[in-house]
Amino acid sequence: MTDYGHDLMFGIFTTPTVQPVRHAVDLAVLADRVGLDLVTFQDHPYQPSFHDTWTLLSYVAARTDRVHLSANVLNLPLRHPAVVARSAASLDVLSGGRFELGIGAGVLWDGIAAMGGRRLSPGQAITALDEAIHLIRELWAVDKPGRVRLEGQHYRLDGAGRGPAPAHPVNVWVGAYQPRMLRLTGRLADGWLPSLTYLPGGTADIAGMNEQIDASATAAGRNPAEVRRMLNVSGRFAPTGRGQFDGPPAQWAEELASLTLKDGVSTFILAADDPATVEIFAAEVAPAARELVAAERNTVQP
Repeated sequence: MTDYGHDLMFGIFTTPTVQPVRHAVDLAVLADRVGLDLVTFQDHPYQPSFHDTWTLLSYVAARTDRVHLSANVLNLPLRHPAVVARSAASLDVLSGGRFELGIGAGVLWDGIAAMGGRRLSPGQAITALDEAIHLIRELWAVDKPGRVRLEGQHYRLDGAGRGPAPAHPVNVWVGAYQPRMLRLTGRLADGWLPSLTYLPGGTADIAGMNEQIDASATAAGRNPAEVRRMLNVSGRFAPTGRGQFDGPPAQWAEELASLTLKDGVSTFILAADDPATVEIFAAEVAPAARELVAAERNTVQP
């Protein structure tokens, strides 16, 4: 059993569909109003039925007041990391410190290639992500002397100026599943952001993947608790329970609390495009799960 002790966060993962044109925006505004912590959007620039994620995040930042915003996750192969660094810092400053950087190595390579992106092997994509995270953090590090120089296998900077500085320490959250990506997460990331639907064994896979992240973090001289464990979840609310994440809000709260206390997951992001579902998640599931976790943590304190 591993509880890393993080405060719980709850958010939504909303489809950035072009039609209805402001549907994703309206859901983000709702999430902000009902007290959720996080609004996220997938990033598939080759999908013409989706809004551009950076544009959508910027628009939503201007329409909301307190909720944090992130891609889930940013498509690195079609977004140069130096531009990502400038864009992320700018949006963080403009939003008052509400931007977080969810990022991935890339998927759907046919779509990436169709948009003019490089088709990388899995190993090349991971190396490129490793270089990108270092590059982004260097450009944010305005207190360091000198300009940024990097001669990587995939990215090169030859004296780029540092800045702008983000308004707060922007978290880098990595979508990861395979061992090498999990090791990168433990070594470099502030958070691990998988989707439950992509775990072949479901929630049973989390413990073993946590072990790989923890081992890598420890080997890099980090405390494994520095890596927030996150999870994109989906399901439905129903009067009676039929399975995991298929039942009444109280059942959801118990299942989420169990994932926190047993597997250390502390951020739950609900894939939802329905306003009523978002409201139930915020009003009934999130507070109940927080109460269950707090009660259990209080009982085990010395």
